[in-house]
Order: sequence, then structure tokens, then C-alpha cells
Amino acid sequence: MSLGVAVALLAVKMAAWLLTGSAAILSDALESIINVVAAAFAVLSVTVADSPPDERHPYGHGNIEYYAAWLEGMLILLASIGIFYESWDKIFHPAPMPNLGAGVALLAAAGGVNLWLGLLLVRQGRSSGSLTLEADGKHVLTDVYTSGGVLVGLALVWATGWLWLDGLVACLVGANIAWAGVGLVRRSVSGFMIESDPVLLEQICALLRENRQPAWIDIHRLRAIKAGRRVHVDMHLILPRDMTLAEAHLQVDAMEQLLLSRLGPEADVMIHADPCVDARCPVCEAEPCDLRGSANSATPVWTPQTTGEPKKNV
Repeated sequence: MSLGVAVALLAVKMAAWLLTGSAAILSDALESIINVVAAAFAVLSVTVADSPPDERHPYGHGNIEYYAAWLEGMLILLASIGIFYESWDKIFHPAPMPNLGAGVALLAAAGGVNLWLGLLLVRQGRSSGSLTLEADGKHVLTDVYTSGGVLVGLALVWATGWLWLDGLVACLVGANIAWAGVGLVRRSVSGFMIESDPVLLEQICALLRENRQPAWIDIHRLRAIKAGRRVHVDMHLILPRDMTLAEAHLQVDAMEQLLLSRLGPEADVMIHADPCVDARCPVCEAEPCDLRGSANSATPVWTPQTTGEPKKNV
């Protein structure tokens, strides 16, 4: 849908530019060219990201979405350079713009369609955890803001007769979309570098706090990353050292199922079981325990800060 609409709206905006010769409308049309290219790559990346893990890619193919977002961000930056190149001279050497009313009407119609599509893509991207869809939706919404700014600028040109405003509005549009491109590139690079996701870690900690079992003495070395729609989680779970291997497996499995219920069945969860030591007795709620050296006196608060580092006494 995004690709089809992008192609149609590009044709509409190019028609508006040919009617008016407006640099501001041309700047909007140039961004739409990037929309077409980005939407085409998004189709490919979403399809590949949805492929299940295989022998060559045991962690799945979700990281391709970061490449898609990076490419889209770079294309947006390229479009902003083109806009500046085409528009700067129009500030100092403005030209008449015929058929301004018709061009504005076409641009307004295209902006309305883009607003609907952008909101739909962002909502779908967030609900499915797809960075590509969300990035494409934000790019489309940037196009809406661009069209809105162009319409305001052309209205001022029509009201005042100041033709140089056309070039100025186009340059402002270029600056706006350049900022959006920088944001997309920054977010994609954080994905390449497997940057920590504080929101995801807090969601996991909150889930474990709310559903804690007495045998779960403590957790540490909690790590979690997102690759497209897939989430990878690993941690160490401290269990009573007198548990049998079968009992420990049941506790680990229970925690895994809890995480999968929140993160989705496609999540990859790896939990390593550690036996407790006497130093953990004050935070242990497992009863009865014949090995306890001291009474329980506190319950550890699991947060991204307290669970990320290994416990020194384990």
C-alpha cells in the first residue's frame, strides 16, 4: 500500500510542479521520490525480516530492518541536499508561478492521503514491532509536514506577492527533512551496535517482579536486544542449590514461558541456572530450606540497573 500510494502521489506532485514551477512544490516532489525508493526497499526488508531463522542466520533476519532504516535516512539526507541546491537561487532570483491555485489544490489532496497512510504505517509498525514499517510511516508523516509547510508558504506568496518566499519555504523544508533523516540514521546505527534498550529491559524486569516465584532467589546478567520483530533475552537465574536437575529445569521453563507470553512466541529466551550460596540467604524466600544460614530479611528489587551486572558473591 505504501509503495503504490507513494508512486501515485509522486505523479500528482510532479504535475503540481509542472503547473506552477514552484521550488517549494518541487522540494516536496523530490522527497516523494525518496518515498518511492524507501517503500520499495521496505517491502523487501519486511519480507526478509519475517523469514524464520536458518542454518546461516540462527538469530533470524530481523537486522535487515536496521539497514532499511539507515538507507531511508540517508536517502532523506540526499533529498534535502537536492532541495537546497534547487531552492537557494530562487530566494535571490524569484520567478512568477502560474496556475498556483491548481497546484496548491493537488498538493493539499496529496497531503491528506499521506496523513492517513503515515498514521496507519506507524500504528502497524509499533503493534508488530517492525522498525521498517514505523520508519516508513514517520517518513510519510514527514512528507505531510513538508506539504503543510509548502502550502502555508504558497498561501503567503499568494497573499503578499513576495515570490522569494517560495525559495525560502523550500529551504526550510529541506532543513526539516534533513533533521528527520539524521534521526533515522541515528536509530539504525544504534541497532547495528546492539545498543541497550532501557524500555525493553524495564518491561522484562517488571514482568519478573510481578510474577516472582519463591524459588527464584535472584537474577543477574540480564541482557535483551531486538532484531526487527524478534527479541533475544538471556540471563542467569539463581535457584536453591539443593534442587534436583529436574526441579531446576521446571523453574527455568516456567520463567521462559512467562517471558514468551509477553514477548511473543518468536522471542528467543536463554536462561542459565546458578546454584545459590550462603551469602544469598538474606534475599532468599525459598522454604523449607535445610541449608539456610540466615533468615530472609529483604527482597531484591529487579531493575535494569540491578540485574545487568554479575553478582560478585555467586
